[in-house]
Amino acid sequence: MYAPKYHKNNDRNEQLQFIRKNSFGMLINEVNNRPWVTHIPFMLNNDGTKLTSHISKGNVQWKNFSTEKEVMVVFTGPHTYVSSSWYNHENVPTWNYIAVHVYGNIRIIEGDELKTSLKQLMDHYEADSEHPVSMEKMTPSYLEKEIRGIVAFEITINQVEAAYKLSQNREKEDYQNIITELNKKADSNAIEVAKEMEKRCPY
Repeated sequence: MYAPKYHKNNDRNEQLQFIRKNSFGMLINEVNNRPWVTHIPFMLNNDGTKLTSHISKGNVQWKNFSTEKEVMVVFTGPHTYVSSSWYNHENVPTWNYIAVHVYGNIRIIEGDELKTSLKQLMDHYEADSEHPVSMEKMTPSYLEKEIRGIVAFEITINQVEAAYKLSQNREKEDYQNIITELNKKADSNAIEVAKEMEKRCPY
């Protein structure tokens, strides 16, 4: 990941919190000598060392999983356009964003391990539902049929990189102007970026 030193975030706890909050990620590996991406939800384990998820068995990506080659998962958060008209000097526009990249080794999981992974994922995302569904409430024959149509996997995390590009290189006046202008927008991304900038204000 390219990120100047003032945009890098090496705080492991913040990286993991970000992944948990923005857990719909992009799984990337190589298929037939080309990059292949699948957009899927992930589950990060309690100590932040492993990610689990699953894809459709019809997705050829899994046939190219290798325990010898790393895969990459990209998690993205709020992002927004920043107009250079908000600066007190001539400059070019830019884009502010937060993103986390995870690199690790992948392995396919089956049997009870697969079912445990699915249960954890479902229970996690159903937690706020008024009438949550669960694997225990599903007809066993139906559940087994659905399970046969997926490939579950676990990624052991080797490295995490994070870029928090939030105008840290701008002077105080410009920094505050950006926050003010973003808060004027009827856009949740812009407002979230403004909140992050306020929280991380270097001045």
